[in-house]
Amino acid sequence: MTPTTPSMADLATFALVVQHRGFRQAARASGQSASALSEALRRLESQLGIRLLLRTTRSVTPTEAGTLLLTRLQPALNEVAGALDVLNELRERPRGTLKLNVPVSAARFFLQGLVNRFMQAYPEIVVEIVVDNNFVDIVASGCDAGIRYGERMEQDMIALPIGPRRERFAVAASPDYLRRRGVPEHPRDLLRHACLRGRFLSGAMTTWEFEKDGQTLTVEPSGPLIVTPTVSDLAISAAVAGHGVIYLFEQWLQPYLEAGQLQPVLQDWWLSFPGPFLYYSGRRHLPAPLRAFVDFIKAA
Repeated sequence: MTPTTPSMADLATFALVVQHRGFRQAARASGQSASALSEALRRLESQLGIRLLLRTTRSVTPTEAGTLLLTRLQPALNEVAGALDVLNELRERPRGTLKLNVPVSAARFFLQGLVNRFMQAYPEIVVEIVVDNNFVDIVASGCDAGIRYGERMEQDMIALPIGPRRERFAVAASPDYLRRRGVPEHPRDLLRHACLRGRFLSGAMTTWEFEKDGQTLTVEPSGPLIVTPTVSDLAISAAVAGHGVIYLFEQWLQPYLEAGQLQPVLQDWWLSFPGPFLYYSGRRHLPAPLRAFVDFIKAA
């Protein structure tokens, strides 16, 4: 009996599940049901006569055979996607989905206006924003491009300036806190203060960096509250309530500084740093939605 040739759809489903490390994650990314994806994988493994995935209650990993298949399959799937997207470029208006991986600060401070204008210019493109402060492999995560601040880019990545070109980290505390605990005169004084800190999902603590007259230093203070950057508003609320000193993007603290709820400290030590970049792979054909966004950013 001649074995049935697997369909391209089932092969693409296999690659999608491996990419997202699970059926539920792949279902959310593709808009399909997890049960439909699972059935496609069962059908594919049956047709090939070999197990491709090791399934647990928490994750999915490829077997040796699955890894070998994916290594040969992924370039072909990329070529098919690129070939289909060539037709998209022939349309008067590109369509499809643009998936961006961005940090909280970009989503909050400057991306809204850009995305609103882009959606108005390209109504047939669906924009999906994934908020993630970790530095991720955008290709492996299924995103078309990412936005990050000053991280070292891989050699095959293209970086395009986006948003404000200079930003600062500000340090502040409530007037009540400063009356009780005193005003820090030097960054090292923060070691004797209650500081409201952040921790990335990776487990790394956010660093408090300072600069003045060419001198730079890093302080690792302690304090009563630690939050992930995605919920920095909790730290701001604690600072306004007088629980400690906060170190955060100046733009984030500006409304509270202007209202007098927070008072700036160590202003001559505030760290200035380059603005963010849009980055994407330079090794593959740009999908039409990403090409449209890149051209839009360059024009803006």
